[in-house]
Amino acid sequence: MTPEVKPQNPNFSSGPCSKRPGYDLQKLNTETLGRSHRAAVGKAALKKAIDDTKTLLDLPEDYLVGIVPASDTGAMEMALWNLLGPKPVDVCAWESFGKEWLTDITKQLKLDNVRTFEAGYGELPDLSQTNPDHDIVFTWNGTTSGVKVPDGDWIKDDRQGLTICDATSAVFAMPMPWEKLDVITFSWQKVLGGEGAHGVLILSPRAVARLESYQPSWPLPKIFRLTKAGKLINGIFEGATINTPSMLCVADYQDALDWVEAIGGTDKAIEKSEANLAVLSKFVTDTPWIDFLAQSPETRSNTSVCFSLKLDDYETKQFIKLLADAGVAYDIGAYRDAPAGLRIWCGSTVEASDLTALLPWLDWAYAQVAR
Repeated sequence: MTPEVKPQNPNFSSGPCSKRPGYDLQKLNTETLGRSHRAAVGKAALKKAIDDTKTLLDLPEDYLVGIVPASDTGAMEMALWNLLGPKPVDVCAWESFGKEWLTDITKQLKLDNVRTFEAGYGELPDLSQTNPDHDIVFTWNGTTSGVKVPDGDWIKDDRQGLTICDATSAVFAMPMPWEKLDVITFSWQKVLGGEGAHGVLILSPRAVARLESYQPSWPLPKIFRLTKAGKLINGIFEGATINTPSMLCVADYQDALDWVEAIGGTDKAIEKSEANLAVLSKFVTDTPWIDFLAQSPETRSNTSVCFSLKLDDYETKQFIKLLADAGVAYDIGAYRDAPAGLRIWCGSTVEASDLTALLPWLDWAYAQVAR
């Protein structure tokens, strides 16, 4: 039978992600709109977003936070093009974006001394095999595979290389060992449901030291430049962005940061996301036709939760379409490069009550399409 109760919020996309509960566009602080981002009011708004990010994430005092162009992709590209070259590079890739960074490193930057640690969708490579004397590039959470790094124990405290971490769907949702990470990137539109086109770049003192002591042999476009005359451009980390940002997006991000603070901070946001995963975990335990793509519980993402179904590709497409047409779940198909299945966002901006309401609809859709 068709379920009677629908999720109040059917937005389960893995990026851009659902807006926070109670979000109201009319309540954004729009005093910066129509003003220069370089005016005092614009710089103050950008600086507040930077400072609040650092405070809420409890970053080390000497880490720097900057707002950069082009989402997490721009932040990662900026890190790779500025920092890689002086040391061998270990690249860990187990899903689409990690493989993109591998392509950049080997085919665009054309670095020769590169080791690759790869795994298929749903699996994690043996990270302990990475060399602490090398630079290490990896994603913390594989958004397209539903596989996360369980901890940072494999990263050496006395490492000589830099750890460059794409953490776009992990920041604000998973505990992060900041002292083990030298470069961290993320985007607003993932865990916090912010608007797109802006990235966040976090640098440790070791990363800054590399920037100021190493000049890449390749040209860097203006939008990537983090140094001038061999010194870090400090303004990027104080609210003076490289190019013109959307101040409406900045106001939207600030709204999300204020919400995280209001619910009790990042720890509470993490708890909320983990509780959401628990709702789906029980359903998988009780349901024979669905399983996690990530088989190992300790590497199972609590944000971009990926599933395999006992359906063929055509049936899976029909399953997803039925739920969207019914207005109960939008954008839950697996990423285009991943195996056919589902991907349901469980970050803190999603309510457990909506996930609970979704579950009978999943059973209903399966009954409609299974042969």
